[in-house]
Amino acid sequence: MRRRSPPLSPGPCAAGDAPNRRSGHAREELRRRLRGLIERSRVMIFSKSYCPHSTRVKELFSSLGVECNVLELDQVDDGAKVQEVLSEITNQKTVPNVFVNKVHVGGCDQTLQAYQSGLLQKLLQEDSAYDYDLIIVGGGSGGLSCAKEAAILGKKVMVLDFVVPSPQGTSWGLGGTCVNVGCIPKKLMHQAALLGQALCDSRKFGWEYNQQVKHNWETMTKAIQNHISSLNWGYRLSLREKAVAYVNSYGEFVEHHKIKATNKKGQETYYTAAQFVIATGERPRYLGIQGDKEYCITSDDLFSLPYCPGKTLVVGASYVALECAGFLAGFGLDVTVMVRSILLRGFDQEMAEKVGSYMEQHGVKFLRKFIPVMIQQLEKGSPGKLKVLAKSTEGTETIEGVYNTVLLAIGRDSCTRKMGLEKIGVKINEKSGKIPVNDVEQTSVPYVYAVGDVSEGKPELTPVAIQSGKLLARRLFGASLEKCDYINVPTTVFTPLEYGCCGLAEEKAIEVYKKENLEIYHTLFWPLEWTVAGRENNTCYAKIICNKLDHDRVIGFHILGPNAGEVTQGFAAAMKCGLTKQLLDDTIGIHPTCGEVGNRRF
Repeated sequence: MRRRSPPLSPGPCAAGDAPNRRSGHAREELRRRLRGLIERSRVMIFSKSYCPHSTRVKELFSSLGVECNVLELDQVDDGAKVQEVLSEITNQKTVPNVFVNKVHVGGCDQTLQAYQSGLLQKLLQEDSAYDYDLIIVGGGSGGLSCAKEAAILGKKVMVLDFVVPSPQGTSWGLGGTCVNVGCIPKKLMHQAALLGQALCDSRKFGWEYNQQVKHNWETMTKAIQNHISSLNWGYRLSLREKAVAYVNSYGEFVEHHKIKATNKKGQETYYTAAQFVIATGERPRYLGIQGDKEYCITSDDLFSLPYCPGKTLVVGASYVALECAGFLAGFGLDVTVMVRSILLRGFDQEMAEKVGSYMEQHGVKFLRKFIPVMIQQLEKGSPGKLKVLAKSTEGTETIEGVYNTVLLAIGRDSCTRKMGLEKIGVKINEKSGKIPVNDVEQTSVPYVYAVGDVSEGKPELTPVAIQSGKLLARRLFGASLEKCDYINVPTTVFTPLEYGCCGLAEEKAIEVYKKENLEIYHTLFWPLEWTVAGRENNTCYAKIICNKLDHDRVIGFHILGPNAGEVTQGFAAAMKCGLTKQLLDDTIGIHPTCGEVGNRRF
């Protein structure tokens, strides 16, 4: 049982339209009409009359007694244009192209697989059978961004968010890692440490003070937690204003289109939705040795720790490890970093070593090529005393040390393994727990999407999650075709001397383009603020990596210096626009700033 759709020729444009405007309007009108067909049809099949795969799909729906809306692209004048716009919407270039109740199922094979698994039968339920148009599992940056955008587009949306307490019992409110135990408190503690350095510098600039200056951990954490609480409340208010249902419960899929929500009291409620977005993020990894979960803390615990951590061992060499070690040392604490292999894996290694060297010169101790094998509690307290036994990664040597606090920062694991994904067929990477997605964030199950840190192969950064979540909602509900651009995403490591970068690390650039095709420009610089303060020269550093085969286009930007995050943001925009070495040379810098190093020193 099927009916044919009429031709989709866009209407005529107004006289006097420029050709490109006329083409743009026509394309937009065609996209709108395609969306209308999909929205209005229980089953919409874009087909070609001679295609055997299309015939198989039509016969399947006919055998099920399901009426289909069919558009034979070879039977309409604008069939080629329809297929082109359709491929932008679905990322599928072939026919048949099947939609069931507005969900893109895919081609012939995917439709038959969906039938065999029972998913197709579930999709064929009327939309009214679902409680929500969209349920988002995870109330972090990506999930909230997606939820709010979908609500703005008039959809009925729910957010499920539940924070499983850390082994030390730490939990937090709405907003995810970034707001509660990530970017926000990290940057504020980094700022607190920078203020301590500024106090030292101020004497050289004529500031006189006699009273003893010391840092109060409790005052700082209280102020930071008060700020975070205001952000938590702001997110809840924003969801309420946009009529997004927020449920503080743990989400677990029980069958297709159905999820179980369990609150902290163990009460269970079931909800259904046409589509789902997984945005559950990641949590810190533990060592798997004696005493780690009993006695160690992670970044989940540090920012609300009710007492000063005292002498601290930071285990790991990730950006989280080095950032935390940096600001703790900035408060005057005795800090040691235990490194298994290299610093800042995945970042440019020349820059990483310069970061480590600066930290070492400013009081942070490094134990390289060692890993902990046992943690023992010597004394209870706030803080207490812990003995750490570690062994060499290159031999049989073992060492012991006594610390007040052991902070683990050895990586993060995706929160995907206990949410019933296997029950609905969502594939995950068994090793990492991450979810493979295509370039429209779609998982192996057509109505389930994933954004943020759980997405395999995507940058684990808050702005990336926000952008991908917002654009996903717009695509799902017909407002836009725009996909998230994951190329040249800038970031900054907020170590005592900040490291900002955009584009490729030197090692990656050599791997991709070969060394002989690259030109690397680099320079040391001395910030004006450091001169009177008597801080070291020849420490701050910047470099650009250029592709000689493409007009010396800048494919990697790296800077180590004060306010590197602010500097890098501007250069990232320029790289998006195709920045070349010549354009850098032609740009007049702002003097005297650290940012002008990119314009006058290379």
